Amino acid sequence: MGRAKLPRKSTAIDMTAMCDVAFLLLSFFILTTKFKPAEAIAVETPSSVASKVAPNKDFVLVTIDKDGKVFLTMDDEQKKELVANTVNSQRNLGINVAAFKKAGFIGAPLNGLNSFLSLPEENRKGDQLPGIPCKDSTNNELIYWMQVVKDAYAGEKMDLLLKGDNVAKYPAFKNVIAAFKKNELLKFQMVTNPENAPEGSELWKSSMKGEKQED
Repeated sequence: MGRAKLPRKSTAIDMTAMCDVAFLLLSFFILTTKFKPAEAIAVETPSSVASKVAPNKDFVLVTIDKDGKVFLTMDDEQKKELVANTVNSQRNLGINVAAFKKAGFIGAPLNGLNSFLSLPEENRKGDQLPGIPCKDSTNNELIYWMQVVKDAYAGEKMDLLLKGDNVAKYPAFKNVIAAFKKNELLKFQMVTNPENAPEGSELWKSSMKGEKQED
């Protein structure tokens, strides 16, 4: 007697639960994602093939925008407090030290520093600010700022960075470098937009040798 044949049923997978999980994850990432805010100082840096990465700690950054305006940024709040107290004692400006520490950057003349610090953060945009006077040797307040900053970091590590817009004019860079030299700050790093070395160049060949040695 032959074996009874059982009817075959098609296999079906219930995807409802998986779809629910997928939509939950999607909703989670959409709600928790923080988009990068627009930079207060818009700068398009020139490209370079340098492989050295700019430090993100213990740095002092001088920025030059496309109009040649100069801005100063420090990441260490303790050093910023020292700088603010020094400026107050030497220039008798009476600036708000707490506001100075919270400010992302400095972009105003010394006599306009209080007005700058009183601005709401959303209004501190580079294109709306005068910047630190650094037009010529007779009116280069960056010399004073770099002196105070250097004293605040006395005996400690300080990475000095210079970030300039690709279309900024040479005199703006010249006056900033003059402020560095005046304070014997002769070592600094340019912030650029990294790109690969042209194929066949000496830098490309050396990088390829390094990769082969690592393999």
